[in-house]
Amino acid sequence: MSAGDTGAHRRAVVLMIIAPTLWSIAGVVTRHLETTGRWEVTFWRSLFAAVFVLAALLVTRGRGAWSTVRASGGYGLLSGAMWAIMFSAFMLALMTTTTANTLIVNSIGPLVTALLARAVLREPIAPRTWAAIALAIAGMLWMFGSGFAAGEPRHAVGMLIALAVPLAAAVNFVTLKHAGRSVDFIPAVLLGAIISAVITLPVALPLRANAHDLFLLAVLGCLQLGLPCMLMVRASRHLSAPEIALLALLEVVLGPLWAWLGAGEAPALATLAGGALIIAALLLNELAALGLRVHARRG
Repeated sequence: MSAGDTGAHRRAVVLMIIAPTLWSIAGVVTRHLETTGRWEVTFWRSLFAAVFVLAALLVTRGRGAWSTVRASGGYGLLSGAMWAIMFSAFMLALMTTTTANTLIVNSIGPLVTALLARAVLREPIAPRTWAAIALAIAGMLWMFGSGFAAGEPRHAVGMLIALAVPLAAAVNFVTLKHAGRSVDFIPAVLLGAIISAVITLPVALPLRANAHDLFLLAVLGCLQLGLPCMLMVRASRHLSAPEIALLALLEVVLGPLWAWLGAGEAPALATLAGGALIIAALLLNELAALGLRVHARRG
């Protein structure tokens, strides 16, 4: 790997750290909403994200923005549909079962992504990545295992709905890699946000958000959803699909931290310990990859 490729990979890792960091502020921001229900949150967040991504396309592409949307083709439509599922299914799962159940199901994302990447892309998965995936899942179980709930039909239904999130994410990540760098997937984020807003509007009515909530929802749509999803698309050009999925788990680790700092919700010891294990898994995977790249350059 050349020095240029190594630098591009490092920049991609930085972008993929920023993205889940921004995703993770959702919990602390929603704690300060006054009148808005969950479905309305999903609608406004998706709508503001669509406006933000559209504005970004118009600024960066000008009159070529619409051509960029059309040029994404079938890959863009598939990715957009996956974004829409991810934007909507998570909130529906939270409404049906517990947060712990939802997050534990989501923790299988890197494993599903690795298996799908191996099947579709014929992409070999390094042993260090398998180890990191196992450690990350263990960390997630440690964080939220005590809050796991079962026995009621609604929990089984909620977990099936939550399963749509890691499955859609895996398909999305693999689609990004399968298409290669020739397709611009920023329009797919726009499409996903539009679909999510259209789907959730009927169940979000009547809209009750006041001016205070609309400001926070704009922050969620622009900075917590639109921008980080665009950053993830950019990062995907230089990261493997399992690597993207693993780094995305930072959202779950950082979410409780922001809720503690911004809303006074002190995390349990298990949450801190499990989060530390996930971070250790991510660091070990990236440091091992860095060592291999340095060794290859010297060789």
